[in-house]
Amino acid sequence: MRIGPHELPNRLFVAPMAGVTDRPFRQLCKRLGAGHAVSEMVTSRADLRDSLKTSRRLNHDGESAPIAVQIAGTDAEMMAEAARYNIARGAQIIDINMGCPAKKVCNKWAGSALMQDETLALDIVAAVVEASAPHGVPVTLKMRTGWCQQAKNALTIARGAEARGVALVTVHGRTREQGYSGQAEYETIAAVKAALSIPVCANGDIDSPEKARDVLAATGADAIMIGRAAQGRPWIFQEIAHFLATGEHAAPPATLQVREWLLEHLEDHYGLYGELAGVRTARKHIGWAVHALPGGEDFRRRMNRIETTAEQSRAVHDFLGELAGAHPLWPEAAPFPAEPVDALAA
Repeated sequence: MRIGPHELPNRLFVAPMAGVTDRPFRQLCKRLGAGHAVSEMVTSRADLRDSLKTSRRLNHDGESAPIAVQIAGTDAEMMAEAARYNIARGAQIIDINMGCPAKKVCNKWAGSALMQDETLALDIVAAVVEASAPHGVPVTLKMRTGWCQQAKNALTIARGAEARGVALVTVHGRTREQGYSGQAEYETIAAVKAALSIPVCANGDIDSPEKARDVLAATGADAIMIGRAAQGRPWIFQEIAHFLATGEHAAPPATLQVREWLLEHLEDHYGLYGELAGVRTARKHIGWAVHALPGGEDFRRRMNRIETTAEQSRAVHDFLGELAGAHPLWPEAAPFPAEPVDALAA
């Protein structure tokens, strides 16, 4: 599996989710079997680059290659400049956001709102590709099937993007109108794959090894992208890779192994966010991990009252240590969480 000059270890991608796929989480997913991870979306507005939130999103210290940064915006030249800016700071792949359904983004005509204006959408693609090409940086595009059921134009935009030099297209099998509701459909993704010669990645509702196998078969896609199902279960990439290779399910990880992964993730997380923001932003990751466990809801409520990183880390250590006594292997998976935080913010 390749994106431009970059050879990836497999075809299992982590979806870019604002408020979720920061550098520590991307690193964790890659460590646990993901072949590729795209950053949280970064605004193309130059006046917001110095904000603390954006500076954290632009932090790639120690991140394994290839570093893929997703940019969002509505102006072709601003998006081109954003591509150049991020490439200068380490981006090795630029991803264009044309898939975010959040009102905060779409009200500014960014994200999936761009699919309503095919000319503007493709002008942005052309400008970003032109800005990135001199640096040898490939451009990818993530989009939805269309703005609404009556206006599914993913195939048109995908063809136009390929003609303008995009290296890979990812399609989430929902319209913007659907948000994260209902069921993803894969017929549109299959049509896009059949029409293009560049790689196509399928996204939407992939939450198990069997679903990964079925979506690959139904779409003919070159890769699959997993978002919500990785929240609290980042080893899902290992599970899927094992199943696709052998046809058999991998054994659940040991509970103490999961504890080690989570504690290492927390230390990386605290290093990026600091004490105050670190303890607060880590709560969602811990909550996703424990929400289906015996005693998990009570622990999550207690966790929300903890105000220091040391106490938070110690509480996770002790809770999962006690759990391991009764459940040496990680308990059966529960349905993946509700829709992620997905909004463009400085």
